[in-house]
Amino acid sequence: MDVPVLMRDRSLKPLLAALASAALLAGCYNMRPSTGGGQTTFSGTRAVDPADVALPSGYRAEIVATGLTYPTGVAFDGEGRAYVTESGYSYGEDFVPARLMRVEAGGGLKTITQGGRNGPWTGVTFANGAFYIAEGGVLEGGRILRVTPDGSRSTLVGGLPTMGDHHTNGPAVGPDGWIYFGQGTATNAGVVGPDNAEYGWLKRRPQFHDVPCEDVVLAGQNFTTPNVLTGEGEAVTGSFVPFGTATTPGQVIDGRVPCGGSILRVPAGGGTPQLVAWGFRNPFGLAFAPGGSLYVTENGYDDRGSRPIWGVGDPLWRIERGRWYGWPDFTAGDPLTEADYKPPGKPQPQFLLQHKKTPPRPVANLGVHASANGLDFSRSASFGHVGEAFIALFGDLAPETGKVTNPVGFKVVRVNVNSGAIEDFAVNKGRKSGPASLVGGGGLERPIGVKFSADGSAMYVADFGVMTMTAKGPNPVRETGVLWKITRE
Repeated sequence: MDVPVLMRDRSLKPLLAALASAALLAGCYNMRPSTGGGQTTFSGTRAVDPADVALPSGYRAEIVATGLTYPTGVAFDGEGRAYVTESGYSYGEDFVPARLMRVEAGGGLKTITQGGRNGPWTGVTFANGAFYIAEGGVLEGGRILRVTPDGSRSTLVGGLPTMGDHHTNGPAVGPDGWIYFGQGTATNAGVVGPDNAEYGWLKRRPQFHDVPCEDVVLAGQNFTTPNVLTGEGEAVTGSFVPFGTATTPGQVIDGRVPCGGSILRVPAGGGTPQLVAWGFRNPFGLAFAPGGSLYVTENGYDDRGSRPIWGVGDPLWRIERGRWYGWPDFTAGDPLTEADYKPPGKPQPQFLLQHKKTPPRPVANLGVHASANGLDFSRSASFGHVGEAFIALFGDLAPETGKVTNPVGFKVVRVNVNSGAIEDFAVNKGRKSGPASLVGGGGLERPIGVKFSADGSAMYVADFGVMTMTAKGPNPVRETGVLWKITRE
């Protein structure tokens, strides 16, 4: 009788050792401070020097324009001239005029049109003799704007539900001539909570919440938090409902379009938006590959709020029309109920929905908290890497979005969409990674948009500028944005 017991005890030893090791690692992680790329100080003016940007052999960087305030997107008109958008809004609740500007010879900028306090203008594209701009809609709801070269502006679609954490993004013109754009979710992981008050919008719009694109059946998960609206007592909140509203198992939430966490499309002349796909957290960058397939970058979950999620990367998706991509219960095809996504010292995430669908797998999964944003595809042999995706990694917002032990992002990468292989393309020189404000020199800060020139020979990079992280949250710095140009020698 003793022998089987001894054998059983021995078989447990590797498991017990693994558990002990995991506990030790978790303890070490908990004790280490966060060291994100924005956890630094900045004063004075931003230094800019292309020589501080490391590129593959045979490529060179140059400066197109400096002194921009929160640039986000780049486009080229029918004559090949470059234009850049300034966001008009930054996390940290900084509102400035949003602008579309033409880049003049010598780096001068001419304003074509200016927006109000409904940014951020997250991206721009040019087609059919006009510019199409995604207006984020932080105060009044998202819009897709059409702007002619003389500055005349009209709205293709408005009233989009993007007054929360994430906004209206894109846009991209499809092979069918329609305008495709992304809709971010109101929350991090499906539940309105105290973190949304910190982001500024919950007190502005206390009834705002996530809206599904199709009918969903709730599992009845509720979360108890301090009542940040009254400042007294507690509030119980479920998913897809306003703050302080409880839900029950089997409760049905009606879907509708427009909705959050989705890819929508609208005719180039305006009209009713149509659903392409949904189940994203924050689909930011949209681009059509040379073969006509739509690809989208998604900003993954954060370790914050009523339902924190840990260790989630930023997927790159190839879009199939009509598919659900997993938010709020999956990431990159994996269920959040897996132990990998349990934040240290916090509860294991449980499903918010009763599921009948299984999401697909992404083309690639970029770094945790890298903030994979704008993307474009190389189409010209003169630049190289034809058919590969180039993605701007804005960089982490630690510790607000979750602790990191080293800076993540702050560079441009290229992705082979067939193999999923990811390679650095433009990154700051030095012994450690991070934005120039942290590592020194005059290289990249926070790349947010990439766009190839009309002839495909040059890649332009919109660099948002300096954004440090303080105890009060993001601290963006105006007039530190840069427009870069990268070419093959």
